Amino acid sequence: MINGYGLTFLMALVIVVVATPISIRLAKQWGAIAYPGGRHIHSRPIPRLGGLGLYAAFWITTLATQAWSENIWGLFIGSSIIVTVGIWDDIHEIRPLYKLYWQIAAASVLIFFDFSMKFISLPFIDGLINFEHLGLSAIGIILMLFWVVALVNTVNVSDGLDGLAAGICFIVAILLFWSAHRINEVPAAHLTLALAGALLGFLFFNFPPARVFMGDSGSMFLGYIIGGISIMGLLKTATILGLVFPLVVLGMPVTDLTFAIIRRKLRGQSIAMADRGHLHHRLLDAGFTQRQAVLLMYGISACFGMAAVLGAKGLWVSALVVLFLVFAILITILMRRTDKLDVFGRRHSK
Repeated sequence: MINGYGLTFLMALVIVVVATPISIRLAKQWGAIAYPGGRHIHSRPIPRLGGLGLYAAFWITTLATQAWSENIWGLFIGSSIIVTVGIWDDIHEIRPLYKLYWQIAAASVLIFFDFSMKFISLPFIDGLINFEHLGLSAIGIILMLFWVVALVNTVNVSDGLDGLAAGICFIVAILLFWSAHRINEVPAAHLTLALAGALLGFLFFNFPPARVFMGDSGSMFLGYIIGGISIMGLLKTATILGLVFPLVVLGMPVTDLTFAIIRRKLRGQSIAMADRGHLHHRLLDAGFTQRQAVLLMYGISACFGMAAVLGAKGLWVSALVVLFLVFAILITILMRRTDKLDVFGRRHSK
């Protein structure tokens, strides 16, 4: 096994730089192409199989830097299922409900590899909430399934602009590395650095103007891995933020997804129906360029991460002030009405 956090990061970065051009060629051969039109804002066909390069870089690096435990095997098998489903969706498109079934199936694989929220810690509560001791083991399994599937869809919904999901997940991976290293969870620390290195290398191809999209194969893979790692390395400890830490770090896409669900319900639409009301759409409609919108959303994500770090250090007042300010900005943007949004809503409500 190769030691060294820096080597883990660098190896993943180099592998993804080599693997991504291969995934671009495969996307062209298999017809996994995102064409302009509809809600898409790009002006030319873009290959959308970048997730295959992320998957290869992450797992090749993990193979070289980790002793594979039962947990890692579970992550590998489950993520392989989710990436396969994502590749099929990138090529042929799968109905949202069927995709949800496969997400649940992939998350269920983790049950057989000892993934469960058997106990969690929450802010302002002393000690652990132990579901097994309370005779509520099933709750731990249900929470694990919900957590992984929710993160899969949270990252998926954030993949709306060139480089957006990759950049947000890079920030998440770095902050989760900090948290894992802080509590001496070495396997989780290496996994998060492998993910961070792969994402930084992928941004060479995906930052606007993008040459490749990660597609559902990439966004679902990222959500699955982040969800699995957080359970494997962070939720099994008595760290004060426990479950809340990764949730706060992903605060921006979680807020965006929550507003999307509420918005569609109020319109009488299916929550799976796409619309042009997401945060990145509103920024573009307000006159931001793609690059400006992406950088602004990176900044918002970094602020959520700062709040998580402050909370982990026990600086709750400072963390809450940062969260209040960033939520105020987000809600202001998400509640903003635009002519383009109104036209799109009327067109899709007929």
